[in-house]
Amino acid sequence: MSTSAALRRLALPGILRFGRPSHIWFKPALSVLAATALPALALLVLDRLDLAMYPVAGAMSALYCHNRPYAARYQALAWVVLGMVGGLAVALLTAALTTNAAVLVAVGALMAAVQKAVCDATRIGPPASVVLTFISSTALFLPQTPAQVPGHIGLALLGGVWAWLVCMAPGLLRPHGPERRATAHALDMAAAYAAVSGTAEIQAKARAAAAAAVHAAWQCLLAAGARRDLTRRSLIRLVVCAEAAVTAPGDADPERLQAWARKLRSSDPVPYAGRPVPDGEELLGVDAEMTASPRAAWWSQHNLLAPIAVRTAIGCALAGYASLALGIGRPYWALVTAASLYQANLTLTRRRAVERVVGNLIGVLVFAVIVPLAHLHPAALVLCFLATCFAAAALIGPNYWLHTVCVTPMALLITEFARTQDSVQLITGRITDTLVGTLVGFAAALAVTNRRAGDRLEHALTAVEHAHAHTAALLAEPDPVPSALNLSRRRLGAALVELRVSADTAAGEWWQRALPSDRVVHAEQSGHQTLAEALRRQRLASLDQDAGTTGQDTRA
Repeated sequence: MSTSAALRRLALPGILRFGRPSHIWFKPALSVLAATALPALALLVLDRLDLAMYPVAGAMSALYCHNRPYAARYQALAWVVLGMVGGLAVALLTAALTTNAAVLVAVGALMAAVQKAVCDATRIGPPASVVLTFISSTALFLPQTPAQVPGHIGLALLGGVWAWLVCMAPGLLRPHGPERRATAHALDMAAAYAAVSGTAEIQAKARAAAAAAVHAAWQCLLAAGARRDLTRRSLIRLVVCAEAAVTAPGDADPERLQAWARKLRSSDPVPYAGRPVPDGEELLGVDAEMTASPRAAWWSQHNLLAPIAVRTAIGCALAGYASLALGIGRPYWALVTAASLYQANLTLTRRRAVERVVGNLIGVLVFAVIVPLAHLHPAALVLCFLATCFAAAALIGPNYWLHTVCVTPMALLITEFARTQDSVQLITGRITDTLVGTLVGFAAALAVTNRRAGDRLEHALTAVEHAHAHTAALLAEPDPVPSALNLSRRRLGAALVELRVSADTAAGEWWQRALPSDRVVHAEQSGHQTLAEALRRQRLASLDQDAGTTGQDTRA
């Protein structure tokens, strides 16, 4: 890609527009409020707010895994807790062994890179690695002795266990909640695509969003395990309807899809959308969705993630050292700012940089307004912290700059737990570190190019072409095996989702070799046409099967 083309891609209008909140915004917000309130209030009663940082660090695990079904959440969230507490343990032990700021910055940068790579590889979801990096980087600069480390880690572990219980508790009352919400989101996105009008580009974006939502719903249903209850089979039928609407939008009824979605989000029973999928067919489509794009070997996956990890390590280290050179005193703020910038490509990183600066500058103004209230009494400090924590969790997602507006006072209030700070000094240091971290961090992103994004796109194109050829070969048969056609169709659908993600990622990088744009467009168009034909054939086969069954019942 030429430099001028790259600069045009970086010119993103409307960065600070208000985005639609996540459809599960209330889940992380309420969970983190409950998870942090108990330890903070308990230590307030005991007059030991100086220890609040440690259980609150573990309680921040409540921000994660809310899009996962409970059968998968318990294990994924346990790993998040271990990662949070493990990172804190490494940081506290390092802080206890050395006070050399240069060493502490180096350790923080390496930990940030590892946390970024692991979160991207596991696709843990928002807020990804930034919270882990915030906790570990802050802990690196806490005064610590080796004798204190075990007790502080124990408090963090207690906070993490409590967060795990808080996030799992809703499953007792609404065991299918995550699956219902994922299915409802797929229905809404399919309805939006079926009703969309406008240019081909607008329709393509709507189709990609709808296909991704359906893909996520299939993944959620598979992650729920092999429960064969009627609710789950009915949800699968609804996802099939959403998938059909994406494949053949002209035949879809957007109003009915939206009505189903509303019922799924309520406490009503799962709406009827036809005969539930039989037990024997229940997991076929979902298994196919997950096996559609075979997982690359771990070394290949890490190879593709390596440029982003290198960006993170170099950018965080340079930002921390620049802060030290300026004598600000809290280099971990610059380090965390740099770590928060790095997204899938340079375009998104540039967008995040603007959001981070604007959000932090407004956030310190919010802190300046509420800090006099927080200084009135320790209870007021805790309540202000909980309010900003709730707001920050609620705004995770498309409104990142608003999320940062809330995160900034929350982070500054945490520093007040141990002792009252000079507010002017805090605000000045935060603004300076934000600017330093953003400028140095983005410079590192420009310096460390990610040419492997093009390799990922080539792999995704190859996968789509192979899946398309296989599906087309089955359609050429006079009577293809239904299960084989279904499997092949789902593989093609999943490969198309991965292709769109890979193409968007590669298009947002600079200094790339020329991207095969025409080949991508052709692969997507032919792939979706083949999906529509496969669905039509499956519908005809299903109607013939139902007619045969009805005839047998009548004769009986």
